Amino acid sequence: MKNSVVRQAEQIASDFLLEKVKCSHHILGKGFVNQVCLVETASRKVVVRMNDPDTYSTFVKEKWCIERAASAGIPVPKTLSVGVNAEHAYMIQTVVEGDNGLDTTVSPTVIWRKLGEYTKQFQSISVNGFGREMHDEVQNQFYSPPHPGSDGSWQGYVQYNINSLTEQDPLIELGVITMKESQVVRQWFEQLKMQKFRFGLCHGDLSLKNTIVSSTGEITLLDWGNAEVTVVPYGDIIQLMQCQLQGNGPDNEQLRAFLEGYGTSIQEQEHELNQARHVLLLKAFDTLRWAIDRSPDQIKFYTVLAKQAFEQVCRNNRQSFL
Repeated sequence: MKNSVVRQAEQIASDFLLEKVKCSHHILGKGFVNQVCLVETASRKVVVRMNDPDTYSTFVKEKWCIERAASAGIPVPKTLSVGVNAEHAYMIQTVVEGDNGLDTTVSPTVIWRKLGEYTKQFQSISVNGFGREMHDEVQNQFYSPPHPGSDGSWQGYVQYNINSLTEQDPLIELGVITMKESQVVRQWFEQLKMQKFRFGLCHGDLSLKNTIVSSTGEITLLDWGNAEVTVVPYGDIIQLMQCQLQGNGPDNEQLRAFLEGYGTSIQEQEHELNQARHVLLLKAFDTLRWAIDRSPDQIKFYTVLAKQAFEQVCRNNRQSFL
């Protein structure tokens, strides 16, 4: 018996294709945010991705990113339609034939090296602003909604986290840092604020599960819903580092292959990774502060990540606070 998700996907696909659905099924285990279904008619086969109606803007952003990535020479699925009905926002895409990156016999190191090449390509796409939300498709403008203590800019983002390092900082009570360590973190963040970073488009969810490997070895990059404009190349590097901290990211050899694919020399790699660790720490602290303010049930999870990010920077710097 078909569940309601599959029935909705069939209706969306049928209305768009103007054809009767022949068969369909729910694709499980590869998408953690959207509901994903494969729908087939007599002449077409499409993927229907669905989420709550208020995620429509994310699908619009994803469509924009996919089109720009294709123009930059990156293999991506084609977006056929983006829309919203009473129950779901949805995206209809072409089917990319091949094996998911988690299931293919192609070496993960090969895939990660290619993802490094793709990252270099899509970070060259012209964008403006800073943040995860699409503000103006014509002007390629992204933005980060301002909140108390930050004006939504990169500088405001860094300054907010500097200003939060006080004696009353909840991160001290949570055991992430001590007051003495807080002062050192302040110095690190002040240095980040002074850096002249380049900003570019980041995918935000690079992973084997978001790739399809064809029979000829071509690697297609999927799922641009977490794309954002941020500091590059660090935006995508810190996402991979964060996955490593969670125990599900590329191993060190695969991360090095990614950097090689990006075009980073062996001599440059340690410098880039060191800088990325500080940016990751900034993001980890900021995300934990967000959880404290907006999502208390996630505080424990993000506290662990913030501690791990801090310990990683300390190990790299061989710094002691005894």
